[in-house]
Amino acid sequence: MSLSKPAPIEDINEDQLKVGAPKTSAAGVKAVTVALDRGLSAAGVTRTVRSLLRINQHNGFDCPGCAWPESITERRSPAEFCENGAKAVAEENTTREVTPEWWAQHPIATLEDKTEYWLGSQGRITHPMIIREGDTHYTPISWAEAFSTIGDHINKSTPDRCVFYTSGRTANETAFMYQLFARSVGTNNLPDCSNMCHESSGSAMRPTVGIGKGTVSLEDFEHSELIFVVGQNPGTNHPRMLSALADARKNGAKVVAVNPLPEAGLLGFKDPQTIGGVVGEGSTIADHFLQIKVGGDLALFQAFGYLLLQEEARNPGSIVDQAFVDAQTVGFDEYREARATIDWDATEEATGLSRLEISTVANLLAKSKATIICWALGLTQQPHSVPTLREIINLLLMQGNFGKPGAGACPVRGHSNVQGDRTMGIWEKPTEAMLEAFDKEFNITSPREYGVDSTEALERFENDEVDVFVSMGGNFALANSDTKALEAGMRRAGLTVHISTKPNRSHVVHGRTSIILPTLGRTDRDDKHPNGPQFLTVEDSMSVIKSTQGRLKPVSDHLLAEPVIVARMAIATLGEDHPVDWKAMAEDYDVIRDHIANTIPGFEDFNLRVRGKNGFVLPNPPRDSRTFATDIGKARFSVSPFEYLAAPEGHLILQTMRSHDQYNTTFYGLDDRYRGISNGRRVVLVHPEDLEAMGFKDRDLVDVISTFKGTERRANKFRLVAYPTAKGCAAAYYPEANALVHRELVARESNTPGFKAMMVRFVPHELNADKRYDETRSGAHSA
Repeated sequence: MSLSKPAPIEDINEDQLKVGAPKTSAAGVKAVTVALDRGLSAAGVTRTVRSLLRINQHNGFDCPGCAWPESITERRSPAEFCENGAKAVAEENTTREVTPEWWAQHPIATLEDKTEYWLGSQGRITHPMIIREGDTHYTPISWAEAFSTIGDHINKSTPDRCVFYTSGRTANETAFMYQLFARSVGTNNLPDCSNMCHESSGSAMRPTVGIGKGTVSLEDFEHSELIFVVGQNPGTNHPRMLSALADARKNGAKVVAVNPLPEAGLLGFKDPQTIGGVVGEGSTIADHFLQIKVGGDLALFQAFGYLLLQEEARNPGSIVDQAFVDAQTVGFDEYREARATIDWDATEEATGLSRLEISTVANLLAKSKATIICWALGLTQQPHSVPTLREIINLLLMQGNFGKPGAGACPVRGHSNVQGDRTMGIWEKPTEAMLEAFDKEFNITSPREYGVDSTEALERFENDEVDVFVSMGGNFALANSDTKALEAGMRRAGLTVHISTKPNRSHVVHGRTSIILPTLGRTDRDDKHPNGPQFLTVEDSMSVIKSTQGRLKPVSDHLLAEPVIVARMAIATLGEDHPVDWKAMAEDYDVIRDHIANTIPGFEDFNLRVRGKNGFVLPNPPRDSRTFATDIGKARFSVSPFEYLAAPEGHLILQTMRSHDQYNTTFYGLDDRYRGISNGRRVVLVHPEDLEAMGFKDRDLVDVISTFKGTERRANKFRLVAYPTAKGCAAAYYPEANALVHRELVARESNTPGFKAMMVRFVPHELNADKRYDETRSGAHSA
């Protein structure tokens, strides 16, 4: 068996930045070769081959990357994964080890200057570790002492000063136990990564259609006549979605892409599993590309509403599904009145699009009898995100695009099982029905007071109101906004606990005491149980529940499975005589699933149904029966005022984005090849005309200053790159740009950070500015 290559010694050197021309198509043979190379480098031949053959397969493991579904009706491909899925697996499969000796060689003073790329490349953590107040290094700790320390800290605090954070990769069974533990402690402080990404989707959809999830299945793409892909980059973030879009076009569907950047995955797709994708030109993805200004989507969808209603007035019955509207909705008359007029000059200013461009796509909407509208974070991270998404719901309701083949709302979730975590009860605002079910099942009394979300947790840290912070996966310090304030607050917390697989920035900006608990990953074998190997389950973007089971030997004998970790924390905190039988759940995951079946609707006969070949699909009233479980039993049209982002004089609207070599805060490499950028991350993409107007030129070295409510945030030493983004807009990678987001810059109602709504200007880089202003650490190395 060949071994992985050693971990890199050198960190990112931004002086080696290379910039080339953007690509016009995604995937292809290059994607295959990159995927294989990353796997072989990190894990060697045997582990790479064994894992790739089991990704997203029946009786295999669910990809730890995105939440895009697999077909439940067709035979799956032997290679049911994408390039970035293979990279995610390689990161987890790696045979590189972060041992106690490694920690002894790397004091915090050294690690705090390392980028996330370097930290994540070091390998899998092999032993539980602790750093106590005043220590300079993490040192080993036994599992028993680690759990005892955690229990002592929680019990010496009060529930409201304990925060339990969750990453989207957490499986259903773990999430269920984790929220039960937090509520048994006495708190609903359960922020999760959904707070920072799709919270706006749920906030818009629950009051309007009665469910916070998508209302389509993968098979609906085969029957759709028109598909919108709005505010997302599927070529990098959900590459397997490209196959669904390409197949939909073959079946006659039109695809409209709406995005500020001309992403390769929105334009073309070279499927490496087809001859055309290997030797040919590949497939066109978007029939129309609307290069919209950041924040202009509300104005766009209001314009669509106006144009469709104008056509309905000319040809009654041609647009509005009146029978559906009358029977299943309220508020249509108010919506029609609000959309009766339009200010085209303001609409063109808000969107950056011409009236002709908007009208052309509106004609496609008018002709379509089955429309799917997909969206992602490009729409959810602005102050007016919730009204924007409600405007999308208005369009779908007007044409009756719920509960029929090929139609519906499709919020495309990012991380695998971020949707399942919410279904399992990971939410700071639980419903009374859910809490009553938990209380009845376990003979406990769950707290009723709402907890904190991710933004409110940041404020708690800043106000020194966190004694214990437990992170189930994830990298909270880099995932959230206002980086400098958050890191400072985390350092002042009494105890931080990280259930992790690899080192990350949150381990470095630790509390006064910090514990790292190394856990099994998706690909690892979980067989240390009285009844033998166990499996877990996840929920994909389209509400399919399926099993996931790793088969690889863990890199260390000192790792514990996440359900076991939760159980042992709970026992150490709550005692052996607590009403919940934590030990039984940790020993046999069927016990957890039986509890889920008894408390969460849709999971009846969970253990039986999930063992079926394709798992099962959760109930979805809008999709299944054209019904809407709102408080009034009907869907709601809504009316929102005209609104868009307008940058002050001398500023641009900045959005954050991922590199192609990145998943959330994990960096697989330094090659954003679809955008033509490699070997660096501290860049800002700006339209050439904007550069000239602001007095800068391509590759100038600048400091970036954001302005919000009269205050400024600053991130230093970024390279300007001339790029064909929408005029008046700019783009930079996160988490490097997260420091520029003021904690109060959030989406109204959802409280999601405004990662797509920063007003920024540039100043020439000051040689001494790094020490005074640099608020971002990942990728912050400066020459």
